[in-house]
Amino acid sequence: MAKTYIVGNWKLNFTVGESSIYLHKLLKALPVYRNLEIIVAPPTLALQPLSLQVDRHKLKLAAQNAFYRDFGAFTGETSFTQLRGIADYCIIGHAERRHIFHEDDKDIQKKVAAALRNKITPIVCLGETESERAFNETADVLRDQMLGALNDVSTEDVSKVIFIYDPVWAISSNSAARLATPDEVSEAVKMLRATLEETYGKEIAAATPILFGGSINPSNAGAYLTVPGVNGLLMSGSSLILNEFTDIIEVAKRVTQ
Repeated sequence: MAKTYIVGNWKLNFTVGESSIYLHKLLKALPVYRNLEIIVAPPTLALQPLSLQVDRHKLKLAAQNAFYRDFGAFTGETSFTQLRGIADYCIIGHAERRHIFHEDDKDIQKKVAAALRNKITPIVCLGETESERAFNETADVLRDQMLGALNDVSTEDVSKVIFIYDPVWAISSNSAARLATPDEVSEAVKMLRATLEETYGKEIAAATPILFGGSINPSNAGAYLTVPGVNGLLMSGSSLILNEFTDIIEVAKRVTQ
């Protein structure tokens, strides 16, 4: 059975101490799941101490961001090379990185290649804005973002990349956010798999994980997880609340059995 991924992005929340306490409680609440991959992305400062605390049979760690050069004179940056042995995954191209920090497709392309080079699984976020959706540009935006991210990736490595359909208009930190319907998610996931199939073939298209992110909570998680072609969920707010996060994990367990 294919894995289902549940990813919690803590964003700029929790101190190192608070992260450690939360992780301790989370690990205590979680059993070992056979077909669920539970991933949390704490703030960068907390990654190293949490890597010594985590039980990787229950849960894996992700970085929220990293720089694509392995070393050099880049003040304030953290490289994928430095994350080896600490994080198993890295979130790349989140809408907040694209729109607040102005990362472009070239930056994301280089980060995906750097992650794979350093044996870290890239979790690449893709999504259109409300304006792009209104002008029927969703298919073009998603195609350009996906193929741009894979530009430096060999064909045999494509299915090692995890993609997340994370529409900007559905992110909870966006004041104008609205919930995406399962039909809207299904339509976007079909577009992404069609792009993979046209470019790399049916086998790779079927093997590449595609997740959904956008204001996930225990009430709607099941509906999104039953969308054909969706292999998991990314959430932020709900991942910061222990009982909500574990409830979503339990929903995923029931839905994917």
